[in-house]
This record gives sequence, C-alpha cells and structure tokens, in this order.
Amino acid sequence: MASNSVLAETIETGECCATTVCCAPFPVLGMAVESAENLAQLFKAISSPVRVQMLDILSRHAGEVCVCDIESQFALSQPTISHHLGVLRKAGLVQSEQRGLWAFYYVRPAALEQVRGWLAGLAAEG
Repeated sequence: MASNSVLAETIETGECCATTVCCAPFPVLGMAVESAENLAQLFKAISSPVRVQMLDILSRHAGEVCVCDIESQFALSQPTISHHLGVLRKAGLVQSEQRGLWAFYYVRPAALEQVRGWLAGLAAEG
C-alpha cells in the first residue's frame, strides 16, 4: 500500500486517473478514531425502533419518567424494557435515578447534541 505522501504526489501530478483532469484533493480523515467509535456506539444504541420510541418519550417529557410509565407504553416484558434502557444508558444517551423501588429515566442532552451536531455538519457539507 502506498504512503500518503506518494498518493498525494500521484494525485498532484495527475497520474492517479486515466482522464486528463485529475481527482479532487487527496481526502483525509476529519474525525479521530475515538470520536468515530463514540458516535458509532450512539447510533448502535438508537438502531432499534423501541429505543427510538423510548428516547422520544423521554425527550418529550421534561424531567424524569418512571420506568413503570415507560413499560406501560410497550407490549414487551419488563426484562426486555430494562435491556433496551440499559443499552441507552450504556451509550450515554439516558441516565437514571433510583427512587425507592422505581427508576426514573431522563435524556442526556449533551449526547443528543453530539449526534445532532455531527448530522448538521454532514448536511452543511453536502
């Protein structure tokens, strides 16, 4: 595999394409690996329709929502609901607070803003 400098020189001299007009400038990564992994984890967490609906519920209700109220919206078992909320929590999209027997969940706006900002950047570049 050629090094970046060799590829850049090939592009600059026009020897990279079969046409007389050369490619655009050599592409470079604009995102660090850690940032890409973080965003990928967020997108994996919201890849389930149930988790998207859970985020919708939580984002539309200011403050915190009791897990019992979340459970009442789905025809799923309690362990399945807990699994989905756990995935969202592990990804950092939601947090919970234990109050007696019940857990109250709420959205972490900073995590949603990270996804929103990245998508807005893509839209601005396109």
